[in-house]
Amino acid sequence: EKQSDSLDEVISYDEYFACNLNASYYIHLAGKAHDLKNMSDDTEYFTVNYELTKKLYDRFVADKSASDFIYISSVKAIADQVNGELDEEYDPTPVTAYGRSKLKAEEYILDNLIEGKQVFILRPCMIHGPGNKGNLNLLFKIVQKGIPWPLGNYNNKRSFLSIDNFCYVIREILNNNISQCVYNLADDEPLSTNQVVEMISEQLGRKPKILNIPKPLIQFGAKLGNKLPLPLNEERLQKLTENYLVSNKKIVSEIGKPLPVSAREGMRKTIQSLIEENG
Repeated sequence: EKQSDSLDEVISYDEYFACNLNASYYIHLAGKAHDLKNMSDDTEYFTVNYELTKKLYDRFVADKSASDFIYISSVKAIADQVNGELDEEYDPTPVTAYGRSKLKAEEYILDNLIEGKQVFILRPCMIHGPGNKGNLNLLFKIVQKGIPWPLGNYNNKRSFLSIDNFCYVIREILNNNISQCVYNLADDEPLSTNQVVEMISEQLGRKPKILNIPKPLIQFGAKLGNKLPLPLNEERLQKLTENYLVSNKKIVSEIGKPLPVSAREGMRKTIQSLIEENG
């Protein structure tokens, strides 16, 4: 996925493809992701995630050689918080500009389907793998430095998606007779943040250090992190501790066989890559 702090860089990236792409398949991963530093204006999300997606999709429609368009959206296009399990029938209620811009792009594509061309909208949950950036790196660095994990009181369950399973689904769509549709993407089973901390500790050869600090104290610290350069703010706290379960039953049923990599196996591969990157 193309992630950049420079809006001009993302625009030039999209314009390059709009002018030069001549292929049978369009796989659109470019976009503006979450801004944990709260430095982006909402309009930037819509310019990148909607307007540029619209431009690329229009290019696909006009391209006589192109047969398939795969748009990588996000589960956050549907819901920032989930009650129960998120499936493809879940009513869209995105709150953030990121989620709303992704949903608007989805709606444009679905409103402009064309006979003779196939369109797939994929909504992955949190993707991870070698070269990973984001909250998993924060978890790894905390454990690596021997700092106790302070959020043990949050016994959450959330879905992840390994990059291996993500690529597997793309290959299945391109190589087999998969019905065009909207699909959620996730590993077969969820993990808790505490479980991930335990797995990191295990691969580092250490005993897990998990503290059960009262939630009100943690939440107070996260509010301070909204204004001060602290490692934890409210958005990051939500991502690290939320229950966010995503059903992959629809895509697994369509493919006709299980995803090749278990949630734990995929997470172990990512952790190992972090160990190798950080010495």
